[in-house]
Amino acid sequence: MINTIWFLMIAIGIIYGAFAGNLGEVNNIILKEAGEGVTFAISLMGIMCFWMGIMNIAEKSGLIESISKAFRPIIRLLFPKVPKGHPAERWILMNFIANMFGIGNGATAFGLKAMKELDSLNPNKKIASNSMAMFLIINMSALQLVPLTIIKIRYDYGSKNPSGIIGITILATFISTIIAIVVGKIFEGEEKC
Repeated sequence: MINTIWFLMIAIGIIYGAFAGNLGEVNNIILKEAGEGVTFAISLMGIMCFWMGIMNIAEKSGLIESISKAFRPIIRLLFPKVPKGHPAERWILMNFIANMFGIGNGATAFGLKAMKELDSLNPNKKIASNSMAMFLIINMSALQLVPLTIIKIRYDYGSKNPSGIIGITILATFISTIIAIVVGKIFEGEEKC
């Protein structure tokens, strides 16, 4: 569905540009933005690789397991149907940590593994479980302590204080995450085994 929407938006824009006599400008913009997209993706690779490496070191060293034990009460509260010590706990926590450090794209791999583990606990494969829905809700609200991607973008575009957004980002994402959790708990459905 989303592919259809994107296709229609692009096609309508190109057709409109042709009828308005701006097809040359449309081509120039496509070429310019495609190049900037590649440059942006490559510039993010360094910071993403760094944090993915840090997360892998943390996992191999046992730090993730230690953090997981500390956060287990919160995980138990948010995901009561996930058994203690289940692999889903570890992947959920790694996803949350990656999101907290603002490496949302890097958190995707952890999120996919967490969702796969949550799905293994789901008795009805046609409907998302409450745990799956809660994970998605929290993941989308994405509490961020250090928004690295945004800081990198601000730095690239010459901001005098690229990290000046940290305080407001923490406040905004904390509020959005709390609201997301409350709304998710309010609308949780009755799960049938």
